[in-house]
Amino acid sequence: MSGRIVAVCRSEQKGTPKTDIGRGDLVAGHGLRGDAHAGGWHRQISLLATSSIDKMRAKGLDLGCGDFAENLTVEGIDLPRLPIGTRLRILSPGQARGPVLEVTQIGKECHHGCAIFQQVGDCVMPREGIFARVVRGGPVSAGDTLTQFDPRVFTVSVVTASDKGSRGEREDVSGQVVAQVIEDFGGEVVSTQILPDERGQISAHLRHLADEVGVDLVLTTGGTGLGPRDVTPEATLDVMDRNVPGIAEVMRMESMKQTPRAMLSRAVSGLRARTLIINLPGSPRAVKECLEAILPALGHGIDILRAQATECARPMD
Repeated sequence: MSGRIVAVCRSEQKGTPKTDIGRGDLVAGHGLRGDAHAGGWHRQISLLATSSIDKMRAKGLDLGCGDFAENLTVEGIDLPRLPIGTRLRILSPGQARGPVLEVTQIGKECHHGCAIFQQVGDCVMPREGIFARVVRGGPVSAGDTLTQFDPRVFTVSVVTASDKGSRGEREDVSGQVVAQVIEDFGGEVVSTQILPDERGQISAHLRHLADEVGVDLVLTTGGTGLGPRDVTPEATLDVMDRNVPGIAEVMRMESMKQTPRAMLSRAVSGLRARTLIINLPGSPRAVKECLEAILPALGHGIDILRAQATECARPMD
């Protein structure tokens, strides 16, 4: 299923129509840059089809893109029929990768009645508009294509914990290895980040990736040893809802085949809501060995998490 973006709309205040700006920037876990409705919640981006606008024009109203306060006006996709959890990819001509959205809500309750409802006693946005979070950011323009993301592909964020790496004093080879292995396996790396070995910064970023971006999998590398600055496991435990110990246990068992020092790893693995977070070691070779040991089972685990997420929608509000 694919369609086309007709307009990119933004407003500086809530409760007002949006203006077609032609192009804009989508920010992961936030929404359309500069838009009043952007933020760390589930309705970061709103979409409405031109066919829905046409229904209201048939009632005698002179309406254009953005008048329903939608961010993206699209054509060619039956938006209200998309299941909650559907991933949508935005691509400009000649582009291989672009922003990724995840549908979080279909319609909404109109508490007070917008200006359009007050004129004709009806408004199509509460029934046929949809809302999404931004999983991967990037530019968006009128004329871009909007296609349904392959549901078999899982989204991944890579986080490297390294004081030297964050200061630009060391190349992030391990993070690059993680991204390459994931993409070779068929996953979609939507973001990479290098952070200093600071517990608060790491835990805050993990919360952002799970709660606001909504990625399927977060892979950290580094900071799992016995050094005083190795705090990645503690930062991960700070945000986890549930422990998934078998993943970290398998990685230690695999690494023990190479060196007895693997028993010193303090890596943990667990869940925050429906995001799986796994600590990997800091060595590029160890990262590859550990990923190859756990990847065959991860796809099944993520499928279970995503199925739970798509069985029910958020209540309309």
